[in-house]
Amino acid sequence: MPGVFTARATKKLLDRCGGISPKEPVASTTVLGDWYATALFWRSQVALFVNETTRLPVFVPLAPGITVVERFVGQAALVFAALGLDPRFVDAEVAQMSEHRVAKTISRSVVGSMNDFAFLAEAHRGQREADELVVLSARLANTPVGPLRASTGFPDLEVRALVAQIPGLT
Repeated sequence: MPGVFTARATKKLLDRCGGISPKEPVASTTVLGDWYATALFWRSQVALFVNETTRLPVFVPLAPGITVVERFVGQAALVFAALGLDPRFVDAEVAQMSEHRVAKTISRSVVGSMNDFAFLAEAHRGQREADELVVLSARLANTPVGPLRASTGFPDLEVRALVAQIPGLT
C-alpha cells in the first residue's frame, strides 16, 4: 500500500528543489517518519537528509535539485542495506515512501544534528560519487549524537533498535 513522508527542508534546499509542496504536509506513514534535508555546496553539490526519529544521515547527489527527494528514497534504501537492516523492512519502508511532501524545517534539534553531520562530513571531502556517499552515510551513522544519548546514542543503533521492534521481523 503506498504511503507518504514529509521532507522538511532548509531554505537553502527549498531554493534548489522548487520550494514547498502545494499540498499540506501530512503525518508520515513510514516507520521512520519525517526526514530533514539541507544542501551542501561542495564541489559536487550534495543534499544531506537526516531522519527525525533516529538521526540517521543519508547523503544524495543534489543535481538535479527538482528530483532530489525522489532520488533520496533509492539512496536511503542503499544506506539501509549497507547498515544490514532486514530486507523486508527496507522494502516496506521504500514502498511507504512512494509519495512525499516538502515542507519547512520545524525542529531546531534535528537541524542542529544536520549541521553536526555536515561539519563531520567535511573530514571526508574526497567522497562525492553516489556509491561513496552511501559509505559516508553509513560511516557517519556510527557517530554519537547528543539527542540520542538517553537511548542508544548512535543513529545506526537507533534505527536497528527501531526495526527490531517491528512485529514479524524478528
